[in-house]
Amino acid sequence: MTRSHLARTLRRTTTALVLVLLVALAAKLADNIPGIAGTPVEHVATQIYDYLKDMSLVFITVVASYLAAVFQRRSKFIQSLETEWRGIVRTKSALYSFCERPYPSSDDYLAAWARISETIDNMRIVYRNAGETNGLIGLYPYAPLHDMRRALASIDPRRRQNVSPAERKLVQDAILQSFYALRENFLEELDLDQPAHPLLIYGGRRLKQPGAHASARGEQERQRQRQDARGSERQDIDALLDRLYHEEHAGTHSVRTAPAAAHGREA
Repeated sequence: MTRSHLARTLRRTTTALVLVLLVALAAKLADNIPGIAGTPVEHVATQIYDYLKDMSLVFITVVASYLAAVFQRRSKFIQSLETEWRGIVRTKSALYSFCERPYPSSDDYLAAWARISETIDNMRIVYRNAGETNGLIGLYPYAPLHDMRRALASIDPRRRQNVSPAERKLVQDAILQSFYALRENFLEELDLDQPAHPLLIYGGRRLKQPGAHASARGEQERQRQRQDARGSERQDIDALLDRLYHEEHAGTHSVRTAPAAAHGREA
């Protein structure tokens, strides 16, 4: 279920719910409406209100079940879309890698061709063709995939052995251009949001300082004391791990702040 289909379904459901509520409100206030109070219409309105009140639980259950089914369909569609996109990314990488090979073999080409062919056909389980009817095939929904296929076919080593590096580079650029165009449109359906905590600068580095909260340091020391109190059956292993730990952390904050006399104590 696409985002637009979901939006239409929710609008229709909301409209139907509002209409039912308005009818119930009108039926409830029928005895206060001039021209209706004391007439047979008021009697009918009262019966309608009583019916809606009696059926409210059933009505709510039906609406809730319907909406649950709608959102379940949407969830499955999103999962299929994500799976298809991951396949498209792997296909782009396979085609790009093929173009990077100075002397690609026929087997290399067939592997890349199989990848793009599978990706094109897998789209059928996500979308139907645009303009498809019972008598018309329609248009493939994401034409850049076929652009990638045709670009790859133009340097088939089974047909041409003298493909120049410049031709491979041109095909590679065409594949990337097609992929970028596809990405710009394909991912719109995923309802992606901007990250709450993006890192937008180049050369970003860690802002947290080395160390840990005092409670963690205390728990670490208590664990070390409990273990030391039990002794060790393999002091050679303890010595090895202690040496490797201090070699790995040589000059770091954790080792500098460790007690100098505490043999084998982590920090």
